Amino acid sequence: MSHPAPKKVLILTNDTGFGHRSTAKAIASALQEQHGDACTVEIVNPTEHKDASPILRNSQSDYDRLIREWPDFYRFSYEAVNDPLPSAIVEGAFTVMLYLAILDILKTTQPDVIVNTYETYHAPLDAVFTMTRQRAPLVTTVTDLATLHRSWFNPVTDLCLVPTQIAYDLALNYGLPPEKVKVTGLPINPAFARETRTRTELRAELGWREDLITVLVVGSTRVRNLPETLHGLNHSGLPLQFVIACGGDDELYAHFSQVEWHHPAHVYNLVSNMPLMMHAADCTVGKAGGLYVTEALACGLPILLVDLIEGQETGNADFVVDGGAGELVDNPIAALECLFHWLVKDGQLLKERAQNARQMGHPRAAYEAADLVWQMADQKQSRQTGLAKHRRSVTELLNEFNIPWKEFWKELGS
Repeated sequence: MSHPAPKKVLILTNDTGFGHRSTAKAIASALQEQHGDACTVEIVNPTEHKDASPILRNSQSDYDRLIREWPDFYRFSYEAVNDPLPSAIVEGAFTVMLYLAILDILKTTQPDVIVNTYETYHAPLDAVFTMTRQRAPLVTTVTDLATLHRSWFNPVTDLCLVPTQIAYDLALNYGLPPEKVKVTGLPINPAFARETRTRTELRAELGWREDLITVLVVGSTRVRNLPETLHGLNHSGLPLQFVIACGGDDELYAHFSQVEWHHPAHVYNLVSNMPLMMHAADCTVGKAGGLYVTEALACGLPILLVDLIEGQETGNADFVVDGGAGELVDNPIAALECLFHWLVKDGQLLKERAQNARQMGHPRAAYEAADLVWQMADQKQSRQTGLAKHRRSVTELLNEFNIPWKEFWKELGS
């Protein structure tokens, strides 16, 4: 008896920041855990394809430098392109720079469903669908919590998975119909949902003290202010132990390894067991990135935010603070005051912050997303209607930049 062919899932991602690839890997892990050999999952970054513009590859490597050295410029550019006219210009540019790459990726993989975790892929995907008159169902997974570009909500998508009610409302405001939008939370490593051991058991395994308030500090090249913040906390006299994950930042790791700690401290460089570490901690200190915030909330961890990318991550910080799951501080004294207030009166405020975080968290988001992706793979069909009206403008754009779409179209149909 023959078995049906495995469903082919193509996940498109990007390496600007940590969140896009982490989301892609989380969905892939949940799919493979639930369906095993019944599906094949391939994660692809189109900007790394041989036919993609080199400008896009360089933009990924320049991202860290840009947000560190020119944060005001980054904020301005991030906010400016969210207006309709600049957004259309950017989408046209991405179509030109990625059309051939995405066309080749789709031809090679022949997916039953496409999952998109990066907003600027929508326009080139739409162009490929239009030119070839072939498509697979497209599921968009939004990786920002609250501050969102309109390009996330392109009508080409068949299903848009959003992490928060704020994102849901924005999706409708930007024109997606309600039936296309579902709140699932941001997909994170399924291991966050699988962990059931107590903090005492986890700390014993990790070699941490079991009787102290454990502060998990999550750093990287993108997090400013950590040395100054921890210098103040290190002299607090509070019953703390520090667990510091440096995110592969060798310079930061060297710095914290040489500090004269007045509290028990465990300093790590790059870790692979973050779900275990977050479940073992009492609270966390870090930057308002969407992935970090989502993982902390999934573990019920109060969050002390000491940094953010203005514009892109402002909404994430507001989401945490407005939900009562943490605070945003801008100097070491404020961080010390915040932690002190959390711990007085037998940690009453810390407990309240933890309860709010648990209510906001979506530890099973990856499984929910995987279920919906699987359903869409079952519904694969060609979409012919609604495409012809786009064809002329896309064709003119591709001709203007000498992209040989006719040859690829003929080859695809052969």
